Amino acid sequence: MPRHAVSDMHGEAVRTVKHCPPFVDAMSHGFTIPLPCDVMVEQGQMTWHWDLPGLAAQHHPKSPISFHHPAQVEGTPLWSPDQVIVKFNSFWTVELPDKFSLFAMHPANRADLPFRLLSGLVDADRFHDVGILFPAVWLDPDFSGTLPRGTPIAQCIPVQREAFSLDYAPMTKAETAQYDETAQKLLTQSGVYRKDFRAARSGGGTAVEDSAEG
Repeated sequence: MPRHAVSDMHGEAVRTVKHCPPFVDAMSHGFTIPLPCDVMVEQGQMTWHWDLPGLAAQHHPKSPISFHHPAQVEGTPLWSPDQVIVKFNSFWTVELPDKFSLFAMHPANRADLPFRLLSGLVDADRFHDVGILFPAVWLDPDFSGTLPRGTPIAQCIPVQREAFSLDYAPMTKAETAQYDETAQKLLTQSGVYRKDFRAARSGGGTAVEDSAEG
């Protein structure tokens, strides 16, 4: 991703989203579930060659991908008679602390992928004996090529289930003055959010370890 790109509108180089910490931080938040092997797609058919050793769990899936019937989303905006809905099988289990759920979503800002993961919230402090399955709508019927091993298929973010309350109120004079001061900085200086507001981060943003359960 380039740091700068030429804008015909401005007649000069402008900064790209690589300079935007919220954009980058969203992509590295939580952890990702990777595709465990190469998957080849050709003329609507998916194949893979995976020398998977014998699994200890009798009912564990052996293929990286399975499918849902389109009828399972009938009545939703996802439905069409020829819609392909894939299901990415997971070869990892996830156990979270008490009162935490796992929010699974399409990898942030990855519009380049030929599928769109369906978002889901799993109470993974209670449901962790088996792997979570990740359904996705296949967007590109003309896609031909290889989804390489390690492709992120799901971005997972642990969230607390405890509800919180929102307070609504008009801004005070002090808050209004602070708003104008911060807005002026953003209009006249670069890197204000990164320098003055972005919290330090350590770790995170990684894929699960490359060792499948079995």
